[in-house]
Amino acid sequence: MPKLDPAKVPVKTGSIYPAPYGAMMAGRSSLRLGQAGGLTQFGVNLVTLEPGAVSSLRHWHLNEDEFVMVTEGVLVLVDDAGEHEMRPGDCAAFPAGDPNGHCFENRTGEAARFLVVGSKAPREVATYSDKDLVVTVEDGTATFARKDGRPYEQEESDG
Repeated sequence: MPKLDPAKVPVKTGSIYPAPYGAMMAGRSSLRLGQAGGLTQFGVNLVTLEPGAVSSLRHWHLNEDEFVMVTEGVLVLVDDAGEHEMRPGDCAAFPAGDPNGHCFENRTGEAARFLVVGSKAPREVATYSDKDLVVTVEDGTATFARKDGRPYEQEESDG
């Protein structure tokens, strides 16, 4: 496999989240390193969080494992057990099906980065712990719904 040049990997910004949640991801960007290397069985992303940014809504995956390692700066892992400061070299693992909702926050004045590795299930369901929101991703298409199965409509309350 050829060596990847991160400087040549496009920076991904924005979010697949519907309003109003997508706007909450300002200050987050990523390099899709696994995709750039042609990987299809798992994803590898280098995520940058600017000061005050968050990685995602607090969530957990039904079918996909997720592994994170902080590479630069200081982040706070927020999960069901509380808040945990993470520094370069610190790791966290989130097994598929474990309903431990998690996200990362940059509460410092400097950018922070983490590497995230996750499996790519053919069909994935992620549940957002603090919101009335679930996403199903199948064949590259994300469909958002309420936790009771009703379709998500953006004009509804954010739950």
